[in-house]
Amino acid sequence: MTEVKINTQRSPTYREAYANSVRVQVSVWDFFLSFGVMHQDTPEAATIIEEQAIYLSPQQAKALWQLLGQNLAQYEQTFGPLNLETKDEERQAIH
Repeated sequence: MTEVKINTQRSPTYREAYANSVRVQVSVWDFFLSFGVMHQDTPEAATIIEEQAIYLSPQQAKALWQLLGQNLAQYEQTFGPLNLETKDEERQAIH
């Protein structure tokens, strides 16, 4: 099999953003990921400002899942385990 050389270019509309929240919707045809920034307004309320949304095919979603899994394993091997909060109210903030 011939190896394909891939060139990466940034479009004029390319942008980077920070997200501490992601909302996922799934359909038969695609995965919809909406990224945003959550702000804790009060101890009882938070606001999520959605910044960017991406549609992925199921195949691309699985490839992303595998890639993230590999990179998270390497991160934890280098820096130690990551622990997700388990309190009910904190779990509700994770979409």
